[in-house]
Amino acid sequence: MGIREMNQGVIDEFRANQGKVGGQFKGASLLLLTTTGAKSGLSRTNPLAYVRDGDRWVIIASYAGAPTNPPWFHNLKANPKVEVEVGNERFTARAEIVGEPARSELYRKMVSAMPVFAEYQRKTTRSIPVVALSRS
Repeated sequence: MGIREMNQGVIDEFRANQGKVGGQFKGASLLLLTTTGAKSGLSRTNPLAYVRDGDRWVIIASYAGAPTNPPWFHNLKANPKVEVEVGNERFTARAEIVGEPARSELYRKMVSAMPVFAEYQRKTTRSIPVVALSRS
């Protein structure tokens, strides 16, 4: 099963169960992020882990420690107006790439919630971007 098929299964389960999913994501704080394709202009939805920072949702462009940023990150850089689904709520948000020192602080917060993110940072030489989503 490819990543698209796996993601679609998570998206379908998320929407059918008010934001709750099982399997490897059981108990994780997940949201659905819909970006607009930088080149295609098409909507793309990805399930992502998040942590809260005040009234913002913080996501990490880890791509599981790959050497490049995930496509959704490229899309939101081009079009920072995104759609977010959390639980059974859907809203428009603005994506902001977080700079240092807040980036490292928020990354540590994600690692505390989901330790696998420490492994992702070890697997790559790039500085993994942190993105804050604020309701529009």
